[in-house]
Amino acid sequence: MPKTLEKYQKCSFAGPETALQNRENEQLKSSRNEYLKLKARVDNLQRTQRNLLGEDLESLGIKELEHLEKQLDSSLKHIRSTRTQHMVDQLTELQKKEQMFCEANKCLRRRLEESNQVIWQHAWEQSERHSEVQPQQLNGNNFFHPLDGAGEPTLQIGYPSEALTSSCMTTFLPPWLP
Repeated sequence: MPKTLEKYQKCSFAGPETALQNRENEQLKSSRNEYLKLKARVDNLQRTQRNLLGEDLESLGIKELEHLEKQLDSSLKHIRSTRTQHMVDQLTELQKKEQMFCEANKCLRRRLEESNQVIWQHAWEQSERHSEVQPQQLNGNNFFHPLDGAGEPTLQIGYPSEALTSSCMTTFLPPWLP
């Protein structure tokens, strides 16, 4: 009973300083309780992390091990689905790039064919110009020679070859060669 009276006197006759100290004490207690809760939670999370990494499994029971196995399975499923989705996204992007490159390749082929047509057309026009000039030059008697034997060397048996060589050298080359 004396302790109760003492508490009553402290609370009723205490000034504002005592009330402030009481509030600070209460805040300190609540902060300490919050700290202890957070520390317990951190310890629990660290233990769970070690368990997930395969450490400290000896202290776990069968139900805890089954729960851990389910967590690992669900984590693996999530990881695999994320990886699959990432691969599908990459594949889609690569297919878009492939289609874009095919279109660019078609465009380049078309341009190459057009430039080749222009080159062939230009070459054809040039060859037509040269073919118009050449028949006029070739129409003369200089290109074709009749085989009538006039001016052509002949070999006859029984004649001295020295007399024929001088006439052969002068008339052997056709006149259109230099």
